[in-house]
This record gives sequence, structure tokens and C-alpha cells, in this order.
Amino acid sequence: MEKARVKVARFINARQSKQVIFTRNTTESINLVAFSWGSTHIAAGDLIVLTEMEHHSNLVPWQLLAQRTGARLEFVPITEDGLLRQDIYEELLRQQPKLVAFTHMSNVLGTINPAQEMIAQAHAAGATVLLDAAQSVPHLPVDVQALDIDFLCFSAHKMLGPTGIGVLYGKRDLLEDMPPFMGGGDMIRTVGLRQSTWNDLPWKFEAGTPAIAEAIGLGAAVDYLKALGMEHVLRHEQELTRYAMEQLQAVAGLTIYGPDADRRGGVISFTLGDIHPHDLASILDQEVGVAVRAGHHCAQPLMERLGLAATARASFYVYTIKEEIDTLVQGLQKAIQIFSL
Repeated sequence: MEKARVKVARFINARQSKQVIFTRNTTESINLVAFSWGSTHIAAGDLIVLTEMEHHSNLVPWQLLAQRTGARLEFVPITEDGLLRQDIYEELLRQQPKLVAFTHMSNVLGTINPAQEMIAQAHAAGATVLLDAAQSVPHLPVDVQALDIDFLCFSAHKMLGPTGIGVLYGKRDLLEDMPPFMGGGDMIRTVGLRQSTWNDLPWKFEAGTPAIAEAIGLGAAVDYLKALGMEHVLRHEQELTRYAMEQLQAVAGLTIYGPDADRRGGVISFTLGDIHPHDLASILDQEVGVAVRAGHHCAQPLMERLGLAATARASFYVYTIKEEIDTLVQGLQKAIQIFSL
């Protein structure tokens, strides 16, 4: 298990493995920061800057923190083609936020945000920054030292690993300063009836029996992805995304949401005429054996911004091939035939 921690640290280029905290998932990692760091650094009137494209996991914990503390939330809007309004971001930074939290890559639009630049701007404004890297760490090279990120969160199950384990990376001085998130076994140094002292990093934040098998599974996934090379993973997905967008744009009545292929990762959300995305997903499954996700994708505010109840979403990874995209297009044509009868 501890070897797996070292593997993860090297994978994201953390300076030390003790900066890698094992959690249940990205959601728990963000909640850990919101409760532990947030409880000691956020006060009434403080500004927290988020964006319109966030997954619920990077919205709700900050909403709860704002309710507990009296902090206020402001949001960077998106453009019509699914990019963050950097001019509004700069305006919000002039208000000197305490925290900036945003996604590295949108799980709906596929937008890859300019994280390094945005982090540097936030630091210049005096803010601490959390990056939701659930979609980026599995799909492209991520270097926490190059990014100079304060907190970074991701999950194993999106990168060929098991469910039930995630990662919180943090700068050591921030983690050392934070109180424990949960109390219990393993996170303690000494325990008395009325008070206790805490273990060193990373175990201070890992109460109870650890997810040993899951951590080892995550380590195996890291080994596999490193052998492939994350530059090759990214190149493969970019090629697939360009091909898919070309093929999908030829489907009559289909609308793609988000930026062009050069500014997105391997995910495409779309609607097809007035066919409900859930019906579309069922037809693709039953008629051609293609699995897409349909719904609001845990990003209801983004759906509202787009004026939609739901989209269908096709996702690509290291195992996806062009022939499967061709099958997707055939399934969409089949759906058009079914609904035009």
C-alpha cells in the first residue's frame, strides 16, 4: 500500500509521498479540504471563486462551507463555446478571494482549462487554489510542482483503477497546518480519555482501516498508464476526439456542446433533434451496443446555463478505437430512423 502511495506521488510529480492522502474519491478529497482547511481559513464575508462548469462535487462542499461561515460564492461564467470567461475571472480576482476552486477538465464539455495560468493569477491575488483533476489526471500529463497547485483531487476509478479510493494532494505546509478531517484509529499518535495528539502526514487524514486493496489497485493502474505514457494517452484521445467531432457533425440535427477539438479532452456531449437523451442512450445500447451516459452529468447549473435538461455524452479512453465511433454514428442514424417513423 505504501509503495502505491509512492507510485501516485511520482505519477503527479509530488515532492514527497506524504503529500498524497488516500480518500474514498474526488468528492471526499474536496470535502476534506472544505472542512479541514475551510474551517480555519474561511470566515464571514470571505470570497470563494468557483465556475459555472463545476461538477456537483466541486460546488456543494463550498456551498455548505459558505452556509457554515457566512462566506460568499461567486462564479466565473462560460462563453457560448464552453470556455471560461477569463475577463470575469480577472475581475473576481481583484476582489481578493480567499479560495479559488475549479475543474482542470470539464466532465460535460471536455473543456481543458488553462490551469497553470489561472493558478498563477490566483496566487498573485493572494488566494489558495484547489484543482478538481478527476478528469485530467487520467487523461493527460499532470505535474503538481509545475502547476504550483495548493490542493489537487482525483479518483482511481476514472484511470483504470478500482472504485472506493481517491487522492488528495496538498502542499506540505498547508496539510501540516490543517486539523484532522475524521477521528479514529491510525490518525493518532497518542490517545487519552480527554484529548489526543495526531499522527504525521499522510496518516493524520486517514482514520480507520485503510482501503488497502484499492490502494494497491490504484498503484497497478498507475504502473499501466506510466507504461503507456501519458503523452501517448493524450495524443490518442485528441486524435479520437477530432475524428469523432468530424463524424458527428455530419449527423443531421445533432448539436455538440463545448469547444473545438483542440481545446477539449476525450468527451463529447450532444443532443439529437428533439430525441430525449435517455431515449437516445437506450437506442444506442439496444440497437448497436454502444454505451453513452445521458442526464445532467452531476452538473445541473451548467445544464441550466446551456438551457438544457440533459445531454447524451460519449467518452473515450485508451481502449477506444475509431471503429467504435463509427458504430456510434450508425446508432445515431438508426435513432433518427426510429423517431421519424
